[in-house]
Amino acid sequence: MTLEQLRNNLSALDRRLVELIAERQQIVGAIGKNKLESGAGTRDYAREKDVLDMGREQAKQLGVDPDLVESILQQLIRTSLESQERDRVIAEGKGDGRRALVIGGAGKMGRWFVDFFASQGFATTIADSAVDDARGQYKNWTDAGVDFDVIVVAAPLAVSGRILAQLAVLKPTGLVFDIGSLKSPLMDGLRELRSAGCRVTSLHPMFGPNTRLLSGRHLIICDVGDSDATAAAKELFASTMVEQLDMGLEDHDRLIAYVLGLSHALNIAFFTALAESGEAAPKLARLSSTTFDSQLLVSAAVAEDNPYLYFEIQNLNKFGLGPLDALCDAAARIRETVAAGDEEAFVDLMQKGREYLALRG
Repeated sequence: MTLEQLRNNLSALDRRLVELIAERQQIVGAIGKNKLESGAGTRDYAREKDVLDMGREQAKQLGVDPDLVESILQQLIRTSLESQERDRVIAEGKGDGRRALVIGGAGKMGRWFVDFFASQGFATTIADSAVDDARGQYKNWTDAGVDFDVIVVAAPLAVSGRILAQLAVLKPTGLVFDIGSLKSPLMDGLRELRSAGCRVTSLHPMFGPNTRLLSGRHLIICDVGDSDATAAAKELFASTMVEQLDMGLEDHDRLIAYVLGLSHALNIAFFTALAESGEAAPKLARLSSTTFDSQLLVSAAVAEDNPYLYFEIQNLNKFGLGPLDALCDAAARIRETVAAGDEEAFVDLMQKGREYLALRG
């Protein structure tokens, strides 16, 4: 056959693949409906393993790369889960016409919560300085009032603290929670709300605004003294597959100083060192390695994110300097071992790191 004929055959096969994917999605929809009616959970890890094992075994028999087949099946499973989770959230919607106010609703995570509430049937109002006053939108959140069943504070950290304190004066009767990456700047406002008798709790979504599937994601929940409010917040996410983690306010910021503060600083240091190295980016790209590419991918995502938010995470956390000092000390020790030609000390650093990381399971 000619090259053109071969390409035509390949195109026909590609069309068949798309048709099979569409057929698969129809079956997935039926399975999701069945799970809803029977009360079965959305995710079945044993079934996923069977599908992946079957795919790898069949790939070997047909002389196809098993890793390729597994990656394709994983993407199909993920897409199926996204569809089933979305359908379940809609079907089990907690809104039922209730009203929600998202302060900072034009921001990235604010918009995520606006969409999340809307999918559950809430009548959702946005308050954000970036919007124009219109139906369902207010530039100033105080103009929207506080007569809502749920109020989410999704503003920048320093601003959120002031908003929480103002809400305590207005005494809303609905559920109030923030979604701050830090709790130190918010503690006074949260406690004032609690003292005022308001239904208040505190959340920290450990996922970004582009997240479509909550399975495998974490939602930190910090009880500020109102267990009923905390339970109500948890119930909002009951139809999703997000993993809810209970955590104290003090523990939250100490741990986040490492989870976010240290990881952000490491990546900022990485791309700062590259940017100031004098080496041309295209040349380094041609010489890339697996480790370099992986680190570059994460660093590029950090570089594209909100620098003002990242500064707040570093600057407003009372535990923030500890991990930064540890990072500087670690870098200095690595330099010292390399400069001194101390192979044993270098190997010891890597061995201790390997042992620590193994504890994560």
